[in-house]
Amino acid sequence: MVDWLNYHHLMYFWMVAKEGGITPAAEALHLSQPTLSTQIQKLEKSMGIKLFERRGRSMVLTEMGQMVFRYADEIFSIGNELTDAVRGRPSKDTLRLLVGVPDVLHKLVTYRILKPVLEMGERVKLVCYEGKMQELLADLAMHRLDVVLADSQLTPELNVKAFNHLLGQCDVTVFGTAAMAKKYSRDFPRSLDGAPMLLPTQNTLLRRSLEQWFDHQDITPDVAHEFEDSAVLKVFGQAGEGMIVVPTAISHDVANQYSLKPIGRIAEVVERFYAISVERRLKHPAVVAICESAREDLFSDET
Repeated sequence: MVDWLNYHHLMYFWMVAKEGGITPAAEALHLSQPTLSTQIQKLEKSMGIKLFERRGRSMVLTEMGQMVFRYADEIFSIGNELTDAVRGRPSKDTLRLLVGVPDVLHKLVTYRILKPVLEMGERVKLVCYEGKMQELLADLAMHRLDVVLADSQLTPELNVKAFNHLLGQCDVTVFGTAAMAKKYSRDFPRSLDGAPMLLPTQNTLLRRSLEQWFDHQDITPDVAHEFEDSAVLKVFGQAGEGMIVVPTAISHDVANQYSLKPIGRIAEVVERFYAISVERRLKHPAVVAICESAREDLFSDET
């Protein structure tokens, strides 16, 4: 039982968790690594718990360490707000949402999923980080992120303790310029055989699903170019370099933003979208808001 919490020790722990290790935290705090390690050990001893465990060369928060980090994060956030208030600075946003977005995820889908955060009654500061899925999940596990958006479920082999929250699903639609729509809409999907297409790269779930569908339909499109970034792919589609495939849930956005026309809908190819968090039961108000809105609005016709 802790009779009196040493906030200096708590701050040192908080910095180590935030920075991802003793070395970067020691540099940020201008302390020696042995000194910082000793302070963390004193905090663990006073609380009677282990806050970190070693996995190879990395320090990973234990389950109790994750809980303490959440409290510490809130404590020092409130402390910063108090300092600002005393000094007469404008109050900071009352809520922050740290989101991880894989670089292969459709940018328009990301915007539509996160849009409800901008419409919440309380002020929210949205901070988005883009990267590879495995890197984002590592940050999630270290509580540097509140949630990671994904187009596939977290699998056990990734060795991250987190939970999948299905936001919804939808099939996909083929888009092209007006001239392409006029040419390829007739006799769809047979018209895709030998037709110029722009596809996502091989490392995406959508590409694998499309290739299975092409094989089943005995269709061999002319893959003109491949793109990992979905936004770049759409720009090339807008320029008439080939037809593109997008989630039907963002069809209106694609048509309006890129001046493209729908050519045909592929009901057999389904994209699913998830919010991945360390919580089995979502508590962050902004995460709850995006999940509810996605299920009730964005994907309501498909789920």
